[in-house]
Amino acid sequence: MSVKQTARIISTYAGDTSGVASALFELGGMTVMHDASGCNSTYNTHDEPRWYDHDSLVFISALTEVEAMLGDDEKLIGDVVKAARELKPAFVAIAGTPIPMMTGVDFAAVARQIEDRTGIPSFGFDTNGMRSYVWGASAALAAVAERFVTVQDNQGTVQKGIPVNLLGLTPLDFSVLGADAAMKDLLEANGFSVLSRWAMGSSLDELKKSASAAVNLVVSGAGMGAAKVLKERFGTPYVVGTPVGDRYAEELFSLLRKSADDGECRVIGIGESDARRVVIGEGVTACSLARALTLESGVPTRAVSATDTDPLLTASGCPMAVDEDDLAPLLKNAETVIADPLYRPIVPKTARFVPLPHEGFSGRMFRRDIPDLIRDFNKFRKEFDL
Repeated sequence: MSVKQTARIISTYAGDTSGVASALFELGGMTVMHDASGCNSTYNTHDEPRWYDHDSLVFISALTEVEAMLGDDEKLIGDVVKAARELKPAFVAIAGTPIPMMTGVDFAAVARQIEDRTGIPSFGFDTNGMRSYVWGASAALAAVAERFVTVQDNQGTVQKGIPVNLLGLTPLDFSVLGADAAMKDLLEANGFSVLSRWAMGSSLDELKKSASAAVNLVVSGAGMGAAKVLKERFGTPYVVGTPVGDRYAEELFSLLRKSADDGECRVIGIGESDARRVVIGEGVTACSLARALTLESGVPTRAVSATDTDPLLTASGCPMAVDEDDLAPLLKNAETVIADPLYRPIVPKTARFVPLPHEGFSGRMFRRDIPDLIRDFNKFRKEFDL
């Protein structure tokens, strides 16, 4: 697989910097993008549907050309420290962009300086805008899992079902259509008790209690980092898959029960490798949809991940094709392609195209057309005869 990081025809996914900001948006922290100004405007205009309806501390450092050339990190540290002392966030996150990548900013060291001066937990992420939001969101949630989750005293607490955390819930994958609440309702209707949703619909205090779960459900690639940290720290097993469609959800829930019982991690949702019906998108959600369509219709369906993909998925048969030149050959013999509308130009004219808008790819352009596949999977199938 080549990594040219150049798109001549199709769009690109939201960058890793936006992934950090999106994952931490609702947790009461302060996120600073170290950049001149462009990355913040791209994030709040195209990548963050909660921007106008939900308060959050997301800032830009306003990096100047002189500061970039001379390496004046003290200006960044001083400004962040001053703002943090005034705003008193739960934590501080500093995320990189292309300019500090080129100048070699040490974000871990910057974060240590800020924490030493403020006493506020601080993180530095060496994001650079060259990777997808999945990488950034996964790193951010992993940092939260490493730093804030602790063993809680659950004496006297009665759980109505198997306790589980939902990892990887971000609007870049699920928009703001209520998918987070729909997943919670679905799990609770099937014998589970949802402790936390990482990170839509739950506070930082709720995330801190995640060690009490018997199993974690990773619903998108953004949750893989936290899943591995929670497994390492507390031994909590995880299952990877998005509960789409009745049959697939039943299969997923069965494996969740098994993992809660035996402590083993499981990855399901891989489509048929030689199928001529193809789903393109984020790895976990695309593989889950492909598996659900195969189970419901009997027509073999495969998935292609167009974002950063965990080796667990690629090793299980989900190819990763980030660049359009790598993706086109995988579609050569496709009869049906299910993908964001902006993929249409590289889909063979002989193939049927089914639009499935993705917030992390086309932003707000097709937001009104994004289906809620948790609640309306059968409606989506019927509409496009899948």
